[in-house]
Amino acid sequence: MSHLPPIRLRLVPVFLFALLGTASAIAQNAIPADPDLGIDPALLRRIAALRAIDNHAPPVLPPPADAADRDFDALPVDNMEPETDIVAWRPDNPQLPAAWKALWNFDGAVPLDADGLKRLQAARAAVKAREGAHFDAWVLAQAGMDTMLANRVAMSASGAPGAAAGVSMGPGFRWVPYIDALLFPLDNSGLAAANPDRRLFFPLEDKLRARYLDAVHLHAVPATLADYLATVVTPTLERQKAGGAVAAKFEIAYLRPFGFNDVSQGQAAAIYSRYAGKGAPTLTDYEQLQDFLFRYIAVECGRLGMAVHLHTMSGGGSYFDIGGDNPLRLGSIFNDPRLRKTDFVLLHGGWPFVREAGALLQKPNVYLDLSQETLSFSPRTMSAWLREWLETFPDKVLFGTDGYPYNDVMGWEESAWIASRNGRNALGLALTGMLRDGEISRQRAEEIATKVLHGNAATLYRFP
Repeated sequence: MSHLPPIRLRLVPVFLFALLGTASAIAQNAIPADPDLGIDPALLRRIAALRAIDNHAPPVLPPPADAADRDFDALPVDNMEPETDIVAWRPDNPQLPAAWKALWNFDGAVPLDADGLKRLQAARAAVKAREGAHFDAWVLAQAGMDTMLANRVAMSASGAPGAAAGVSMGPGFRWVPYIDALLFPLDNSGLAAANPDRRLFFPLEDKLRARYLDAVHLHAVPATLADYLATVVTPTLERQKAGGAVAAKFEIAYLRPFGFNDVSQGQAAAIYSRYAGKGAPTLTDYEQLQDFLFRYIAVECGRLGMAVHLHTMSGGGSYFDIGGDNPLRLGSIFNDPRLRKTDFVLLHGGWPFVREAGALLQKPNVYLDLSQETLSFSPRTMSAWLREWLETFPDKVLFGTDGYPYNDVMGWEESAWIASRNGRNALGLALTGMLRDGEISRQRAEEIATKVLHGNAATLYRFP
Protein backbone atom coordinates (compact mmCIF):
# COMPACT_ATOMS: atom_id res chain seq x y z
CA MET A 1 0.00 0.00 0.00
CA SER A 2 2.30 2.58 -1.27
CA HIS A 3 0.52 5.80 -0.60
CA LEU A 4 -0.43 5.97 3.04
CA PRO A 5 0.66 9.08 4.92
CA PRO A 6 4.04 9.05 6.62
CA ILE A 7 2.64 10.45 9.87
CA ARG A 8 -0.19 7.90 10.19
CA LEU A 9 0.12 4.56 11.88
CA ARG A 10 0.18 1.91 9.19
CA LEU A 11 -0.36 -1.81 8.98
CA VAL A 12 2.46 -4.17 9.83
CA PRO A 13 1.47 -7.14 12.07
CA VAL A 14 2.88 -7.81 15.44
CA PHE A 15 4.66 -11.15 15.22
CA LEU A 16 7.99 -12.17 16.65
CA PHE A 17 10.15 -13.31 13.79
CA ALA A 18 13.79 -14.28 13.34
CA LEU A 19 16.26 -11.61 14.26
CA LEU A 20 18.57 -10.93 11.38
CA GLY A 21 21.57 -9.77 13.34
CA THR A 22 23.50 -6.54 13.11
CA ALA A 23 23.69 -4.22 10.12
CA SER A 24 27.15 -5.53 9.31
CA ALA A 25 25.88 -9.12 9.42
CA ILE A 26 23.06 -8.29 7.04
CA ALA A 27 25.45 -6.55 4.67
CA GLN A 28 27.33 -9.86 4.62
CA ASN A 29 24.07 -11.77 4.03
CA ALA A 30 24.33 -13.55 7.39
CA ILE A 31 20.68 -13.89 8.38
CA PRO A 32 20.29 -16.47 11.16
CA ALA A 33 17.05 -18.42 11.39
CA ASP A 34 14.63 -18.52 14.24
CA PRO A 35 14.80 -22.19 15.27
CA ASP A 36 11.15 -22.04 16.31
CA LEU A 37 10.11 -21.50 12.69
CA GLY A 38 11.48 -24.88 11.66
CA ILE A 39 13.08 -23.75 8.40
CA ASP A 40 15.61 -26.14 6.88
CA PRO A 41 18.93 -24.63 8.03
CA ALA A 42 20.87 -25.26 4.84
CA LEU A 43 18.06 -23.83 2.71
CA LEU A 44 17.80 -20.74 4.87
CA ARG A 45 21.56 -20.18 4.61
CA ARG A 46 21.15 -20.23 0.84
CA ILE A 47 18.21 -17.82 1.00
CA ALA A 48 20.20 -15.51 3.29
CA ALA A 49 23.07 -15.45 0.81
CA LEU A 50 20.93 -14.22 -2.09
CA ARG A 51 20.96 -10.54 -2.98
CA ALA A 52 17.39 -9.62 -3.81
CA ILE A 53 15.60 -7.44 -6.32
CA ASP A 54 12.83 -5.55 -4.52
CA ASN A 55 9.97 -5.31 -7.01
CA HIS A 56 8.14 -2.49 -5.27
CA ALA A 57 8.87 0.23 -2.73
CA PRO A 58 8.49 4.03 -2.54
CA PRO A 59 11.84 5.07 -1.01
CA VAL A 60 12.72 8.59 0.05
CA LEU A 61 15.57 10.60 -1.49
CA PRO A 62 18.92 10.57 0.34
CA PRO A 63 20.02 13.54 2.46
CA PRO A 64 19.78 16.48 2.27
CA ALA A 65 16.63 16.21 0.11
CA ASP A 66 14.89 13.68 2.35
CA ALA A 67 13.25 16.16 4.70
CA ALA A 68 11.41 17.97 1.89
CA ASP A 69 10.80 14.95 -0.37
CA ARG A 70 7.14 14.30 -1.22
CA ASP A 71 7.64 12.61 -4.58
CA PHE A 72 7.86 9.16 -3.03
CA ASP A 73 4.09 8.96 -3.51
CA ALA A 74 1.54 10.47 -5.87
CA LEU A 75 -0.99 10.35 -3.02
CA PRO A 76 0.92 11.07 0.23
CA VAL A 77 -2.24 11.98 2.10
CA ASP A 78 -1.64 13.25 5.62
CA ASN A 79 -5.16 13.93 6.77
CA MET A 80 -7.25 10.87 6.02
CA GLU A 81 -10.11 10.00 8.34
CA PRO A 82 -9.16 7.43 11.02
CA GLU A 83 -9.14 3.75 10.16
CA THR A 84 -8.46 0.69 12.27
CA ASP A 85 -4.76 0.06 11.83
CA ILE A 86 -3.55 -3.52 11.65
CA VAL A 87 -1.66 -4.36 14.81
CA ALA A 88 1.81 -4.32 13.32
CA TRP A 89 1.61 -0.72 12.12
CA ARG A 90 1.29 0.44 15.69
CA PRO A 91 4.23 1.95 17.57
CA ASP A 92 4.56 -1.09 19.85
CA ASN A 93 5.40 -3.43 16.96
CA PRO A 94 8.01 -5.74 18.56
CA GLN A 95 9.92 -6.10 15.29
CA LEU A 96 11.07 -2.48 15.42
CA PRO A 97 13.83 -2.76 18.06
CA ALA A 98 15.70 -5.34 15.95
CA ALA A 99 15.52 -3.03 12.92
CA TRP A 100 16.65 -0.03 14.96
CA LYS A 101 19.60 -1.98 16.31
CA ALA A 102 20.62 -3.29 12.90
CA LEU A 103 20.32 0.01 11.06
CA TRP A 104 21.18 2.68 13.61
CA ASN A 105 22.83 0.73 16.45
CA PHE A 106 20.01 2.10 18.58
CA ASP A 107 18.70 0.28 21.63
CA GLY A 108 15.13 1.07 22.53
CA ALA A 109 11.96 -0.63 23.68
CA VAL A 110 8.53 -0.16 22.12
CA PRO A 111 6.65 2.03 22.38
CA LEU A 112 9.19 4.83 22.48
CA ASP A 113 8.56 7.74 24.78
CA ALA A 114 9.41 11.32 23.75
CA ASP A 115 13.00 11.01 24.91
CA GLY A 116 13.39 7.67 23.12
CA LEU A 117 12.11 9.19 19.89
CA LYS A 118 14.67 12.00 20.16
CA ARG A 119 17.46 9.48 20.66
CA LEU A 120 16.25 7.43 17.67
CA GLN A 121 16.18 10.53 15.49
CA ALA A 122 19.71 11.41 16.59
CA ALA A 123 20.95 7.89 15.79
CA ARG A 124 19.38 8.06 12.34
CA ALA A 125 20.90 11.48 11.69
CA ALA A 126 24.37 10.21 12.62
CA VAL A 127 24.17 7.34 10.11
CA LYS A 128 22.80 9.62 7.39
CA ALA A 129 25.63 12.07 7.96
CA ARG A 130 28.16 9.24 7.80
CA GLU A 131 26.76 7.76 4.56
CA GLY A 132 25.85 11.05 2.85
CA ALA A 133 24.77 10.76 -0.78
CA HIS A 134 25.28 6.98 -0.64
CA PHE A 135 22.80 6.55 2.21
CA ASP A 136 20.03 4.95 0.12
CA ALA A 137 22.42 2.40 -1.38
CA TRP A 138 23.63 1.64 2.13
CA VAL A 139 20.06 0.91 3.22
CA LEU A 140 19.66 -1.58 0.37
CA ALA A 141 22.83 -3.35 1.46
CA GLN A 142 21.57 -3.67 5.03
CA ALA A 143 18.36 -5.28 3.76
CA GLY A 144 20.24 -7.72 1.54
CA MET A 145 19.17 -6.15 -1.74
CA ASP A 146 21.08 -5.03 -4.81
CA THR A 147 18.17 -3.40 -6.64
CA MET A 148 14.92 -1.70 -5.65
CA LEU A 149 12.20 -0.69 -8.09
CA ALA A 150 11.48 2.79 -6.77
CA ASN A 151 7.85 3.77 -7.18
CA ARG A 152 8.21 7.56 -7.28
CA VAL A 153 6.86 10.58 -9.14
CA ALA A 154 10.45 11.60 -9.92
CA MET A 155 13.85 10.11 -9.17
CA SER A 156 15.55 13.39 -8.27
CA ALA A 157 14.70 16.38 -6.14
CA SER A 158 12.22 18.64 -7.92
CA GLY A 159 12.00 22.21 -6.79
CA ALA A 160 13.76 21.49 -3.52
CA PRO A 161 15.61 24.52 -2.21
CA GLY A 162 19.30 24.99 -1.66
CA ALA A 163 21.50 21.98 -1.14
CA ALA A 164 18.72 19.52 -2.00
CA ALA A 165 18.80 20.49 -5.67
CA GLY A 166 20.24 17.77 -7.87
CA VAL A 167 19.92 15.00 -5.28
CA SER A 168 18.72 11.75 -6.87
CA MET A 169 18.30 8.06 -6.19
CA GLY A 170 21.42 5.97 -6.75
CA PRO A 171 22.11 3.42 -9.50
CA GLY A 172 20.63 0.55 -7.48
CA PHE A 173 17.16 2.12 -7.83
CA ARG A 174 15.10 1.58 -10.99
CA TRP A 175 12.20 3.95 -11.68
CA VAL A 176 8.48 3.11 -11.67
CA PRO A 177 6.49 6.36 -12.09
CA TYR A 178 2.82 6.89 -11.21
CA ILE A 179 0.48 7.13 -14.18
CA ASP A 180 -3.11 7.40 -12.83
CA ALA A 181 -3.28 11.16 -13.40
CA LEU A 182 -3.45 10.55 -17.15
CA LEU A 183 -6.69 8.56 -16.70
CA PHE A 184 -8.53 11.60 -15.35
CA PRO A 185 -8.10 14.50 -17.82
CA LEU A 186 -11.48 16.13 -17.20
CA ASP A 187 -13.13 17.99 -14.33
CA ASN A 188 -12.76 15.62 -11.37
CA SER A 189 -15.03 17.42 -8.92
CA GLY A 190 -17.74 14.79 -9.29
CA LEU A 191 -15.32 11.98 -8.50
CA ALA A 192 -13.87 13.89 -5.56
CA ALA A 193 -17.34 14.10 -4.02
CA ALA A 194 -17.62 10.31 -3.77
CA ASN A 195 -16.14 10.05 -0.27
CA PRO A 196 -13.69 11.86 2.05
CA ASP A 197 -10.71 9.82 0.87
CA ARG A 198 -11.24 10.71 -2.76
CA ARG A 199 -11.86 14.32 -1.83
CA LEU A 200 -8.19 14.31 -0.81
CA PHE A 201 -6.94 12.09 -3.64
CA PHE A 202 -8.23 13.87 -6.73
CA PRO A 203 -6.70 17.30 -6.08
CA LEU A 204 -3.37 15.50 -5.78
CA GLU A 205 -3.96 13.73 -9.09
CA ASP A 206 -4.85 17.10 -10.64
CA LYS A 207 -1.53 18.50 -9.42
CA LEU A 208 0.39 15.59 -10.89
CA ARG A 209 -1.43 15.90 -14.21
CA ALA A 210 -0.48 19.58 -14.24
CA ARG A 211 3.17 18.54 -13.85
CA TYR A 212 2.81 16.16 -16.78
CA LEU A 213 1.20 18.90 -18.86
CA ASP A 214 3.95 21.36 -17.96
CA ALA A 215 6.55 18.86 -19.12
CA VAL A 216 5.02 18.97 -22.62
CA HIS A 217 4.59 22.78 -22.46
CA LEU A 218 0.81 22.79 -21.98
CA HIS A 219 -1.31 24.51 -19.35
CA ALA A 220 -4.55 22.65 -20.07
CA VAL A 221 -5.56 19.42 -21.74
CA PRO A 222 -6.12 19.64 -25.52
CA ALA A 223 -9.63 19.97 -26.92
CA THR A 224 -9.72 16.54 -28.60
CA LEU A 225 -8.87 13.05 -27.43
CA ALA A 226 -6.59 12.48 -30.42
CA ASP A 227 -4.51 15.50 -29.44
CA TYR A 228 -4.51 14.46 -25.78
CA LEU A 229 -3.13 11.05 -26.70
CA ALA A 230 -0.58 12.42 -29.17
CA THR A 231 0.67 15.42 -27.19
CA VAL A 232 0.27 14.33 -23.56
CA VAL A 233 -0.21 10.60 -22.91
CA THR A 234 2.28 9.03 -25.31
CA PRO A 235 4.97 11.73 -24.84
CA THR A 236 4.69 11.36 -21.05
CA LEU A 237 5.23 7.60 -21.24
CA GLU A 238 8.06 8.03 -23.73
CA ARG A 239 9.73 10.63 -21.52
CA GLN A 240 9.46 8.30 -18.52
CA LYS A 241 10.90 5.41 -20.51
CA ALA A 242 13.77 7.61 -21.69
CA GLY A 243 14.31 8.60 -18.04
CA GLY A 244 14.88 4.98 -17.07
CA ALA A 245 11.38 3.78 -16.16
CA VAL A 246 11.00 -0.01 -16.26
CA ALA A 247 7.27 0.03 -15.43
CA ALA A 248 4.34 2.36 -14.78
CA LYS A 249 2.26 2.17 -11.61
CA PHE A 250 -1.53 2.42 -11.30
CA GLU A 251 -3.09 3.17 -7.91
CA ILE A 252 -6.45 3.02 -9.65
CA ALA A 253 -8.03 0.85 -6.94
CA TYR A 254 -7.99 3.91 -4.67
CA LEU A 255 -9.81 6.00 -7.26
CA ARG A 256 -12.39 3.63 -8.79
CA PRO A 257 -13.13 -0.11 -8.88
CA PHE A 258 -11.43 -2.53 -11.23
CA GLY A 259 -13.31 -3.66 -14.32
CA PHE A 260 -12.36 -2.00 -17.61
CA ASN A 261 -14.75 -2.38 -20.53
CA ASP A 262 -13.51 -2.37 -24.11
CA VAL A 263 -14.55 1.13 -25.22
CA SER A 264 -13.73 2.21 -28.77
CA GLN A 265 -11.64 5.30 -29.47
CA GLY A 266 -14.64 6.79 -31.29
CA GLN A 267 -16.84 6.44 -28.21
CA ALA A 268 -14.13 7.80 -25.96
CA ALA A 269 -13.42 10.72 -28.31
CA ALA A 270 -17.07 11.77 -28.30
CA ILE A 271 -17.15 11.74 -24.50
CA TYR A 272 -13.87 13.64 -24.23
CA SER A 273 -14.99 16.38 -26.66
CA ARG A 274 -18.33 16.71 -24.89
CA TYR A 275 -16.72 17.62 -21.57
CA ALA A 276 -13.15 18.87 -22.10
CA GLY A 277 -13.07 22.32 -20.52
CA LYS A 278 -16.86 22.27 -20.16
CA GLY A 279 -17.56 20.99 -16.65
CA ALA A 280 -17.72 17.67 -14.86
CA PRO A 281 -18.80 14.62 -16.89
CA THR A 282 -21.39 12.14 -15.74
CA LEU A 283 -19.88 9.24 -13.82
CA THR A 284 -20.96 6.76 -16.50
CA ASP A 285 -19.44 8.76 -19.35
CA TYR A 286 -16.24 9.44 -17.44
CA GLU A 287 -15.80 5.78 -16.55
CA GLN A 288 -16.02 4.82 -20.22
CA LEU A 289 -13.30 7.34 -21.06
CA GLN A 290 -11.13 5.94 -18.26
CA ASP A 291 -11.70 2.41 -19.59
CA PHE A 292 -10.39 3.44 -23.00
CA LEU A 293 -7.45 5.34 -21.56
CA PHE A 294 -6.43 2.44 -19.33
CA ARG A 295 -6.19 0.11 -22.31
CA TYR A 296 -4.43 2.74 -24.42
CA ILE A 297 -1.80 3.34 -21.72
CA ALA A 298 -1.31 -0.40 -21.19
CA VAL A 299 -0.79 -0.94 -24.93
CA GLU A 300 1.72 1.91 -25.05
CA CYS A 301 3.58 0.50 -22.06
CA GLY A 302 3.87 -2.80 -23.92
CA ARG A 303 5.18 -1.03 -27.01
CA LEU A 304 7.79 0.75 -24.93
CA GLY A 305 8.84 -2.34 -23.00
CA MET A 306 7.45 -1.09 -19.68
CA ALA A 307 5.51 -3.38 -17.37
CA VAL A 308 2.23 -2.22 -15.80
CA HIS A 309 2.11 -2.37 -11.99
CA LEU A 310 -1.30 -2.52 -10.31
CA HIS A 311 -2.12 -2.04 -6.64
CA THR A 312 -4.07 -5.17 -5.71
CA MET A 313 -4.59 -5.33 -1.96
CA SER A 314 -6.97 -3.92 0.56
CA GLY A 315 -5.76 -0.35 0.70
CA GLY A 316 -5.37 2.43 3.19
CA GLY A 317 -8.19 4.77 4.15
CA SER A 318 -11.47 3.91 5.81
CA TYR A 319 -13.38 4.32 2.52
CA PHE A 320 -11.27 1.99 0.38
CA ASP A 321 -13.49 -0.24 -1.80
CA ILE A 322 -12.10 -3.68 -0.93
CA GLY A 323 -14.58 -5.58 -3.12
CA GLY A 324 -13.76 -3.38 -6.09
CA ASP A 325 -10.09 -4.37 -5.74
CA ASN A 326 -10.69 -8.07 -6.54
CA PRO A 327 -8.07 -8.88 -9.21
CA LEU A 328 -10.50 -11.22 -10.98
CA ARG A 329 -12.19 -8.06 -12.23
CA LEU A 330 -9.11 -7.50 -14.40
CA GLY A 331 -9.85 -10.61 -16.46
CA SER A 332 -10.97 -8.73 -19.57
CA ILE A 333 -7.63 -6.90 -19.60
CA PHE A 334 -5.56 -10.04 -19.29
CA ASN A 335 -7.66 -11.75 -21.97
CA ASP A 336 -7.31 -8.91 -24.47
CA PRO A 337 -5.06 -10.09 -27.36
CA ARG A 338 -3.97 -6.48 -27.92
CA LEU A 339 -2.41 -6.46 -24.45
CA ARG A 340 -0.48 -9.73 -24.57
CA LYS A 341 2.71 -7.76 -25.28
CA THR A 342 2.24 -5.90 -21.99
CA ASP A 343 3.41 -7.51 -18.74
CA PHE A 344 1.24 -6.89 -15.68
CA VAL A 345 2.38 -7.21 -12.06
CA LEU A 346 -0.19 -7.56 -9.27
CA LEU A 347 1.45 -5.71 -6.40
CA HIS A 348 0.96 -6.94 -2.84
CA GLY A 349 -0.29 -10.37 -3.93
CA GLY A 350 -3.94 -9.35 -4.04
CA TRP A 351 -4.74 -9.82 -0.33
CA PRO A 352 -7.43 -10.71 0.74
CA PHE A 353 -7.91 -12.26 -2.72
CA VAL A 354 -4.66 -14.24 -2.58
CA ARG A 355 -6.02 -17.37 -4.29
CA GLU A 356 -7.70 -15.32 -6.99
CA ALA A 357 -4.44 -13.48 -7.64
CA GLY A 358 -2.54 -16.75 -7.76
CA ALA A 359 -4.96 -18.22 -10.29
CA LEU A 360 -4.38 -15.27 -12.62
CA LEU A 361 -0.72 -16.29 -12.96
CA GLN A 362 -1.96 -18.73 -15.58
CA LYS A 363 -2.13 -15.75 -17.91
CA PRO A 364 1.21 -15.61 -19.76
CA ASN A 365 1.81 -11.92 -19.05
CA VAL A 366 0.69 -11.73 -15.39
CA TYR A 367 3.01 -11.78 -12.35
CA LEU A 368 2.58 -10.94 -8.67
CA ASP A 369 4.83 -9.73 -5.89
CA LEU A 370 5.01 -10.08 -2.11
CA SER A 371 5.38 -6.39 -1.29
CA GLN A 372 3.38 -5.15 1.69
CA GLU A 373 2.45 -8.75 2.52
CA THR A 374 5.98 -9.10 3.83
CA LEU A 375 5.11 -6.27 6.22
CA SER A 376 1.51 -7.10 7.03
CA PHE A 377 1.68 -10.81 7.81
CA SER A 378 3.87 -13.22 9.73
CA PRO A 379 6.16 -15.50 7.73
CA ARG A 380 4.09 -18.52 8.72
CA THR A 381 0.82 -16.98 7.60
CA MET A 382 2.29 -15.73 4.35
CA SER A 383 4.08 -19.00 3.64
CA ALA A 384 0.76 -20.84 3.18
CA TRP A 385 -0.34 -18.92 0.11
CA LEU A 386 3.25 -18.45 -1.03
CA ARG A 387 3.61 -22.23 -1.10
CA GLU A 388 0.48 -22.52 -3.24
CA TRP A 389 1.89 -20.01 -5.73
CA LEU A 390 5.26 -21.75 -5.82
CA GLU A 391 3.67 -25.16 -6.35
CA THR A 392 1.83 -23.82 -9.41
CA PHE A 393 3.66 -20.87 -10.97
CA PRO A 394 7.15 -20.46 -9.43
CA ASP A 395 8.35 -18.40 -12.42
CA LYS A 396 5.76 -15.68 -11.76
CA VAL A 397 6.37 -14.71 -8.11
CA LEU A 398 8.51 -11.66 -7.25
CA PHE A 399 10.00 -10.54 -3.95
CA GLY A 400 9.08 -7.07 -2.67
CA THR A 401 8.97 -4.97 0.50
CA ASP A 402 6.88 -1.81 0.00
CA GLY A 403 9.48 -0.04 2.13
CA TYR A 404 7.79 3.28 2.92
CA PRO A 405 8.01 6.13 5.48
CA TYR A 406 5.09 4.90 7.57
CA ASN A 407 5.44 6.96 10.74
CA ASP A 408 7.99 8.52 13.10
CA VAL A 409 9.29 5.19 14.40
CA MET A 410 9.22 3.21 11.14
CA GLY A 411 10.68 4.90 8.09
CA TRP A 412 11.21 3.29 4.71
CA GLU A 413 14.53 1.99 6.01
CA GLU A 414 13.03 0.00 8.90
CA SER A 415 10.09 -1.26 6.86
CA ALA A 416 12.35 -2.49 4.04
CA TRP A 417 14.62 -4.22 6.56
CA ILE A 418 11.75 -5.94 8.37
CA ALA A 419 10.05 -6.94 5.12
CA SER A 420 13.24 -8.44 3.73
CA ARG A 421 13.62 -10.58 6.82
CA ASN A 422 9.99 -11.66 6.91
CA GLY A 423 9.89 -12.41 3.19
CA ARG A 424 12.99 -14.60 3.35
CA ASN A 425 11.59 -16.51 6.32
CA ALA A 426 8.24 -17.01 4.56
CA LEU A 427 10.06 -18.27 1.47
CA GLY A 428 12.12 -20.61 3.62
CA LEU A 429 9.03 -21.99 5.32
CA ALA A 430 7.18 -22.59 2.05
CA LEU A 431 10.12 -24.31 0.40
CA THR A 432 10.95 -26.34 3.52
CA GLY A 433 7.43 -27.75 3.50
CA MET A 434 7.67 -28.63 -0.19
CA LEU A 435 11.10 -30.20 0.36
CA ARG A 436 10.06 -32.31 3.35
CA ASP A 437 6.89 -33.44 1.59
CA GLY A 438 8.97 -34.73 -1.29
CA GLU A 439 7.54 -32.30 -3.84
CA ILE A 440 10.91 -30.86 -4.81
CA SER A 441 14.58 -31.69 -4.46
CA ARG A 442 16.98 -29.54 -2.49
CA GLN A 443 18.48 -28.31 -5.74
CA ARG A 444 15.03 -27.34 -7.01
CA ALA A 445 14.24 -25.57 -3.72
CA GLU A 446 17.37 -23.46 -4.11
CA GLU A 447 16.52 -22.74 -7.74
CA ILE A 448 13.03 -21.51 -6.79
CA ALA A 449 14.44 -19.36 -3.98
CA THR A 450 16.81 -17.74 -6.45
CA LYS A 451 13.97 -17.13 -8.89
CA VAL A 452 11.73 -15.46 -6.31
CA LEU A 453 14.39 -13.26 -4.76
CA HIS A 454 16.17 -12.29 -7.96
CA GLY A 455 15.79 -14.29 -11.15
CA ASN A 456 12.12 -13.79 -11.95
CA ALA A 457 12.41 -10.00 -11.71
CA ALA A 458 15.68 -9.98 -13.65
CA THR A 459 13.99 -11.90 -16.47
CA LEU A 460 10.81 -9.81 -16.43
CA TYR A 461 12.63 -6.46 -16.57
CA ARG A 462 15.53 -7.74 -18.69
CA PHE A 463 18.11 -6.77 -16.08
CA PRO A 464 21.66 -7.98 -16.76
